[in-house]
Amino acid sequence: MVGIKIVALEGCEDLLPSYAHLTDAAVDLRCREDFSLEFMERKAVPCGIKIALPEGWAGLVLPRSGISLRRGVTVVNAPGLIDSGYRGEIKVALINFSRERQEFFRGERIAQFMALRAEKMEFSLSDYLPLSDRGEEGFGSTGV
Repeated sequence: MVGIKIVALEGCEDLLPSYAHLTDAAVDLRCREDFSLEFMERKAVPCGIKIALPEGWAGLVLPRSGISLRRGVTVVNAPGLIDSGYRGEIKVALINFSRERQEFFRGERIAQFMALRAEKMEFSLSDYLPLSDRGEEGFGSTGV
């Protein structure tokens, strides 16, 4: 288990991320204020916490399936990426695809957060790439 330092902004101690079930892969993120979203409106919603991920780790902000399916609200840039060097408040970029205005209240679960190892990559210029069974086939190349 990786240790992640977390700071709750003043008055936000009740908004700490938590697992809903023992077997969950991600924790829930909660909004720190009431807000609403009109149809196709986007908003960066503050969660009331700051974190310090260990070097070599990254955080992913993921949609919650329940509000995506039932309410048509999802994370715009899913998955959102939090680098280990970021120390600001976590915010979730949400969009409302529902035709109705969607209301959210302080403490409501709006997204999920997962921490993953993020290995550094080293790039080297080459004149060719090794062959593969897929080759250059892209979008839709595996059929229906």
